[in-house]
Amino acid sequence: MASPTRIDVDYLVAGAGAMGMAFVDTILASSVNATVALIDRNSRPGGHWTTAYPFVRLHQPSSFYGVSSRHLGTGKIDQIGLNRGHYELATGDEVSAYYAQVLHETFLPSGRVQYFARCIWKGDTSFQSILTGEAFQVGSRTKIVDATYMKLEVPSMRPPPYQVAEGVTVRTPNDLVNLSRPYANYTVVGAGKTGMDTCIWLLTNGVDPNRVTWIMPRDSWLFDRAFFGKDNAEAIKKRVQATMLATAPDDMFRRYEASGQFLRLDQEVWPTMFRCATVSRAELEELRRIKNIVRLGRVLSIDVEKVTLQHGSYTTVQDIVFVDYTADGAGVRPPVAVFSPIRITLQPVRYCQQVFSAAFIAHVESAYDDEQVKNELCRPVLQPSAPIDMLVVSYQDNLNALRWCLESKTVAWLSNCRLDFFSKTWAPLLAEDPEEREAARQRFRAQRRVLCDKLRELLREEPAAEAKIALAKF
Repeated sequence: MASPTRIDVDYLVAGAGAMGMAFVDTILASSVNATVALIDRNSRPGGHWTTAYPFVRLHQPSSFYGVSSRHLGTGKIDQIGLNRGHYELATGDEVSAYYAQVLHETFLPSGRVQYFARCIWKGDTSFQSILTGEAFQVGSRTKIVDATYMKLEVPSMRPPPYQVAEGVTVRTPNDLVNLSRPYANYTVVGAGKTGMDTCIWLLTNGVDPNRVTWIMPRDSWLFDRAFFGKDNAEAIKKRVQATMLATAPDDMFRRYEASGQFLRLDQEVWPTMFRCATVSRAELEELRRIKNIVRLGRVLSIDVEKVTLQHGSYTTVQDIVFVDYTADGAGVRPPVAVFSPIRITLQPVRYCQQVFSAAFIAHVESAYDDEQVKNELCRPVLQPSAPIDMLVVSYQDNLNALRWCLESKTVAWLSNCRLDFFSKTWAPLLAEDPEEREAARQRFRAQRRVLCDKLRELLREEPAAEAKIALAKF
């Protein structure tokens, strides 16, 4: 057997998805000498975007997505459609093309990135080509960057996680656009962002809402996309006020809803899920046209005439196609230390902001030498699943911000990072006058401490939440 080909680089980045690309981009921008081997099992960069369903779009603005050095989209406000009045949302094709441009117009021309497509990472310092079998090995000085840890998944990447009898038609959202005939009923399985996208696609393509059945294991709290508008200062202020006035977690959500921060599909159903899904009010009204909603938990099995779920079953109609989108798109993983002696494990350091987080971790890697300091600045934030997690991750976010504001290099980077939705909030901490700068920092810290204390007060009677907070302490 031939010896592995030696690759001499500073970083081996495993995974050319959104987080891996954001990390590499910031490393290149932060260091004139850093070299990278970027490997991925796919044939092109973009991770899950390379296999996502054709009608997928971002659900938050393009302006804050991608890599820091290159804008995605033009920053325009949509004038038509269900996103009218909000920042544009890139399509899957646009995102895939964007990542190809980043690779071929920024990374490779730098002369500091080697790209290895269709390769399997062995989990250590080695990887192997799927096509040729050639093995590669990096040196002992190379840092390993695990951009695969969050294990993001879309429906086309795996079979349905329930039993499907012979004769039952189950398709992924990818297959939906290729159906060759109409069906009497379209049953959408799952209640996350992909499920909402699928329902909206069916309705906007003329399917009668009475022919759509939506299996919804959990109702979700949803972000109102208006929060991510040009003038978000007032929206942020309202969210802080609602938090400070809340007497309990449920009361906080009621206040968020009353102030226009959060939305839900049905006013009669209290949501038990929060995964950062974001909709416009026009999209929500479109979804509310669907009346055939099954709330009996997760699907266990589908037979020709019956669907069995955790809390019951129902009889199906004839001539039906099931559209499965039960994949865990965001990925819920236990937090681990981001920095260890030879490994960097990419995880969110701000909730539901993966690409920003990967870029931030790269900034910290470039700007600081001490591993303990790096981990203090990059404490992982959980990927939320239940409503109570919103309080947990908000608390973790504010703790991180309290640490970040002490570092002038980090504050300067944050204020100029296009991936940071809150970049404007850091500007006062960069005032030229030392007294003004220190006063701004003290105000910032005082406000964050009060908010942290309030969140801990609301969480005090939630043992499960306390356990989740403890998970991210190392």
